[in-house]
Amino acid sequence: MWYSQQQGFEQINALGRSRIPFLFILSYDKKKIFAQALSELDDDIYYKLENIRNYPVQKREKDFTFSKSPVSFLQYKKAFEHILVEIRSGNTYLLNLTFQTPIESNLDLKEIFTYAKAKFKLYYKDEFICFSPERFVEIENNTISTYPMKGTIDADLSSARETILENKKEMAEHVMIVDLMRNDLGIVAKEVNVEKFRYIDSIQAGEKELLQVSSKISAKLPEEWKESIGTLLDKLTPAGSITGTPKKSTVDIIDTIENYDRGFYTGVFGLFDGEVLRSSVMIRFIEKQKEQLVYKSGGGITIDSDAQSEYEELIDKIYLPF
Repeated sequence: MWYSQQQGFEQINALGRSRIPFLFILSYDKKKIFAQALSELDDDIYYKLENIRNYPVQKREKDFTFSKSPVSFLQYKKAFEHILVEIRSGNTYLLNLTFQTPIESNLDLKEIFTYAKAKFKLYYKDEFICFSPERFVEIENNTISTYPMKGTIDADLSSARETILENKKEMAEHVMIVDLMRNDLGIVAKEVNVEKFRYIDSIQAGEKELLQVSSKISAKLPEEWKESIGTLLDKLTPAGSITGTPKKSTVDIIDTIENYDRGFYTGVFGLFDGEVLRSSVMIRFIEKQKEQLVYKSGGGITIDSDAQSEYEELIDKIYLPF
């Protein structure tokens, strides 16, 4: 059952107040919200949040096919140049531009989900899946932490680690997102602190290995945070790493430039176990549109971005992590 925005956050608040373990799913625009007690969870919803899962591990036993038909570079460049106009006008400094890409595979959604290797995974009723490398927030012992991920490079490139960390464009983009997430945490918590700045994770992207840059930001919540989890999530979403900065005007520009509905892509899903909350940003996302599988992907654009490089990054992020 999907709730409206107000009903959904009220339901999350009620479950939190009662300390009932539950799963939640928020669409990007928060117009659709799922919140259900784990004890009553529908049997065609599967999740994994690091070491917590509700399905058995299975190894892939058959070969797979995978192909993608991305948007043309000319169409991408048109949207890219529109963003540069907005940046020069001072309406945004960083915008996460995304597109949808039809894909073909001999695997169905459930098989892709089952075989995918990722820290965070979600399968919802043969409608969509995500296998995300990105945490959103986690809350434990009245401490809230968020892990914005911004900056990607092919690990096979010469001196890839040094290149991504020393790149001025990537540094500026990451600093802007860290600053945005610091401000977002400051809305709901105190003593905001950047604990780790620009550390690198390795991610297997099909046949490629990607390096992705993240930071960790933490803050102190009031002891009664469990009474208003829905209100807290409402204030923090949509996630800054998949919108941009400043958030409100950038979201408005995204709505104008992107020619499709993100739906649950770049939304958030998570689990509250009665004491600890864990969540993820829904990137690396595939949904079924009638009988067509569609992969949604994108990346951050700044004044220093290169259209060709950003286009190639968008395509690199369309993969099956086996």
